[in-house]
Formats: sequence, structure tokens, C-alpha cells
Amino acid sequence: MARVPAAERRNDLVNAAIQVIASHGVDGATTRRIAEQANAPLATLHYCFHSKEQLFAAVFEKLAERYHEVLVAHDAHGDLRTTARAILRGAMDWYLDSSDFASATIELISWAQRQQDHPAVAVYNEAFKSMRTILETAAVGQDVEPETIDQIGYIIGALSDGFVVNWLTYADRDQAARQADVVMDVLDTWLAAKLA
Repeated sequence: MARVPAAERRNDLVNAAIQVIASHGVDGATTRRIAEQANAPLATLHYCFHSKEQLFAAVFEKLAERYHEVLVAHDAHGDLRTTARAILRGAMDWYLDSSDFASATIELISWAQRQQDHPAVAVYNEAFKSMRTILETAAVGQDVEPETIDQIGYIIGALSDGFVVNWLTYADRDQAARQADVVMDVLDTWLAAKLA
């Protein structure tokens, strides 16, 4: 049997952890279950990650990286309003298409609140930093206060977080698509009031 490079094996284990956390929650994400999902020996998991917390930190990094990719992919390179709308719509579409990522994110954030270092804070800070950069670029040439840029990022985060919890609760794709339109209307109304 061919030897799998360590970096590839780590990536496999992180992806397996995301799937297991999404299916069984953080408490059900045993190292044995994660190793089985990755089709790897348990010893390999313990070699790659010296603790479960270290593995979960790598999962947080992967989630943050993936969310950043979603933000960048939905940068409309337009004005501020167009870009904000594209980012929110892109985030909601990603959650609809990536239930494992969505479920794992919610599970891990709940878990992280009970940890000493609260690793979810770093994930959110990175997301807001990425969003701010994209929105600032879109606002060039417009008279928009930096505080408004941060508020738009917060609104996008709050609306997409609420959307994903509702989507995971009901798991009704048709209903979620209709609700995504309502969420976009909320953003449009807020933007119209703030950017008028």
C-alpha cells in the first residue's frame, strides 16, 4: 500500500472531522470515529494531531479558510451595495450547498464558547477582516464612513448566521430559498437607509 504524505493525511483527517462533527456533534466526534471516516489508522490521527483540541483547531482553520474563499469568490467588484448583496447571497448559497460545513461550524462555535481560548473568536475576526477588505475596496470613491463598512460586515454576518441556523433546523431547501430572498430584502432595506 502506498504511503500517504503527512500533509495529505492531515487534510483527510480534518475533512473527516468536519463530516463527523456535522453528523454526530462535537461530543460524538471521537478520534476513533474520525479516523474511521478518514479511512486511517487511529495511530495516524494521534501522530498528526497530538490532541483532539489540536485537531479541532485545524478544523476551525479549515472552516475560516473556506469561508474566506467564499467571500472572495463572491466579491462582485462593483459598488458597495452590489458587493454586499453578492457576499450575503454567496454565503447563503454556500451554506445551502455545504450542509456539513454549516453543521460543523454551528457545532464548533457552541463548543468553542466553553473553551478557555474561545477559538471561534479568531474565526469570526478573520471573517470580518476579509469582509472589511472587500467592502472597503467596493466603497472606493463613495462617501462611506469606516464604521458603516464594519456595520455592513456585521449585518452580513448576523443575517447569514441566522439563515444557516434556520436552514439546519428545518432542512427544507424550498423554504430556505424563499427565506434567502427575505434576508436579501432585509439587507437591501438596511443599505438603502444607511447609504442614502
